[in-house]
Parts: sequence; structure tokens; C-alpha cells
Amino acid sequence: MNVLAIDTSTNVLGVGIVSEEKVIGEYITNIKRNHSTRVLPAIDYLLNDCGLHIKDINKIVVANGPGSYTGLRIGITIGKTLAWTLNVPLSGVSTLQLIAANGKYFDGVISPMIDARRGNIYTGLYEYSGGRWSSVFNDRHISSIEWAKKLKNSNENILFIGENISTHRTVFETELKGKVSFSPITLNNPRPGELGLIGMDLPEMAVHSFVPNYLRLAEAEAKWREKMGNRM
Repeated sequence: MNVLAIDTSTNVLGVGIVSEEKVIGEYITNIKRNHSTRVLPAIDYLLNDCGLHIKDINKIVVANGPGSYTGLRIGITIGKTLAWTLNVPLSGVSTLQLIAANGKYFDGVISPMIDARRGNIYTGLYEYSGGRWSSVFNDRHISSIEWAKKLKNSNENILFIGENISTHRTVFETELKGKVSFSPITLNNPRPGELGLIGMDLPEMAVHSFVPNYLRLAEAEAKWREKMGNRM
């Protein structure tokens, strides 16, 4: 089985092709440029470089959030279109679990992080043991100080991983003292190869009803709902 993995949920654009035996190829950039004009050429480039045709792909896996609202829609729309056109299964993987995967051999629990602005983060708490992932705390949108206080009860060492760690690092160091570690920058970019491997055996999602997991409303939509609610 050849799996095509697509991640446009953050500034990182990642495309990967994996099989049961190996990561065949990966394309990764971490720059603030429009994913919408770059992801299809990246897929085409990777397929050609790996000596494959799009018809050789047997499954599509996409990172389904949380993350950038626009980025998520781009990746998921392309994933759904390819899955429908090729008549192959489609699965989604949490962007946070994907980020956590770079720290899976850490001796403790892993808190992946995406900055959500105004002192807030998208995060969760994951553990990798015996070749399997488990979710200690589900993905959520929360302030960094609230998250730090919630983790105080953990008896495990905690690895914080993600590109935006530096924004919130002082909070975690202050609240959690000596039981925290922070990933080096080389581990902060989510890997599309990991995305494909995580999603390879996940259940198939219904293409038409598959939607991003934003974890919170876009600011414009939240304001619109608030405005409409006041009129009712």
C-alpha cells in the first residue's frame, strides 16, 4: 500500500509517500507562503521524483487540525478531491498528534503545541508506549497558564514540542519547575512521513462529511454568532 500524506495545517507544508516497509519520500518547507499554490506542485514533484504515478496511491491521509483555518481547508479539500477521484480511502490525523510524533521516544508524556494567540494554545497530552499512541488529555484550546496548572498534577516528565514553544516557555518553566523539557528546533516541524504511518491503519472517513477539527470558531464567525444572538 502506498499512502500519500498531506499537511497544510500550519506554516509547514508537508507531503509524504509511505508504504508498509518504508518512507518513500518527503517534501517539507516551513515558510509563510501560500499553501494553495504550492501543495499540488509539491505532490506532483514528489511523485515524479519517487518514480510513482498518482494512480499508484492507495490511500490519502491528511492532517485535520487544529491549526490555520485557511491551511486546513486547503489540505483537506485537496485530500478529499484526490480520494474521491482515485476512489481510495481517506483518513485524518490530529495535527497535534503529528507534532507529538517527533518526540515519541521521550521518556515521559508529550505536550505538542500550536500558538493560538493572546496567551492561548492548541495542545493535548500524548504518550507513546509499546508502539502505540494513547491520549492522556484530549486536544483542546486553552490558555498556556491554565494548561500549566492542569499539568502540575502529572507525575511524568513532560516534553513540550512545537514551533511556538518559545512564546510560552517561561510560563511552563515557572509553573512546572524541573519536570519539563523542550524540544530542539530540529524536531518542531511535523513530518509527513509520520503522518502517513500514523494514518495508514486508521478507519476510512466518509469523504463528503469529512471536515477540519478547528477546536474553536474563527474570530469573525464567533463575533457574528454573538451579534446574531443579541438580536434574538
